[in-house]
Amino acid sequence: MSPVPASAAARVRFDSVEKSFAGASRSEGERRVLRDVTLDVAPGEVIAILGTSGCGKSTLLRIVGGLDGATGGAVRLDEQSIVGIDERTAIGFQEPRLLPWRTVTQNVALGLPQGTPAAAGRERVARLISLVGLEDFADHRPREISGGMAQRTSLARALARTPGVLLLDEPFGALDALTKLRMQDLLLSIHEAEPATILLVTHDVDEALQLADRVIVLGHEEGISGATIIEELTVPGTRPRDRGSAELAELRGRLLSGLGIDRHGSARGIETEPGIPIFPY
Repeated sequence: MSPVPASAAARVRFDSVEKSFAGASRSEGERRVLRDVTLDVAPGEVIAILGTSGCGKSTLLRIVGGLDGATGGAVRLDEQSIVGIDERTAIGFQEPRLLPWRTVTQNVALGLPQGTPAAAGRERVARLISLVGLEDFADHRPREISGGMAQRTSLARALARTPGVLLLDEPFGALDALTKLRMQDLLLSIHEAEPATILLVTHDVDEALQLADRVIVLGHEEGISGATIIEELTVPGTRPRDRGSAELAELRGRLLSGLGIDRHGSARGIETEPGIPIFPY
């Protein structure tokens, strides 16, 4: 019997989701960030979300995690509308956000569900620390480990409650290139050992193609405020994938084009809001 009750990988449904924020002043009115986002994510599926900076990718994750609310439409976990923070979800950020006075073990334990028996909690934390390869650093504090190790600790903490949905907001964006590749491989191993539905926000097209079952691109349609899904593609092949395959190279070019990068690598001005051109990186 599992020491911590497991949440089965959950289905996530976005039904015409909209999100607006109040303007800085009364004269500005509301600013619509998301518009008519509709998507059905199967249990255990890995979805990568791409889009220009400021298009609402992180806002979408926050709505799923119950940290923010939609102003239109609904998000459902297994047909239940999300109202506030749901114990079936866990989120990992770009920064590890570890407590500096706590050890790796103590930081991971913070993710355990309330009321977890002490013995069961110790067993769960030890398993996760082993899963992310930090057995030799369990008693170290954040200042004594590398950035990659800190991010592994953060992932273990997110997994401590055995979430049905794992929300990752650019979790490897601050890491060097080699560490990022290793962390991508680690995430694949974690997903195999601890199945969950994963929503991954990333700016890295290659990362999206390596990790995801499907890639979703958020963007704006001409003259309409609020980002919506402008591209959706299924990534063929089983993971781990050949990073150098011609098939992935073709998909990479298609995604970069959707993000405003031409086949020569030059950025084209595109819009995050009508009339406001920016560049995607």
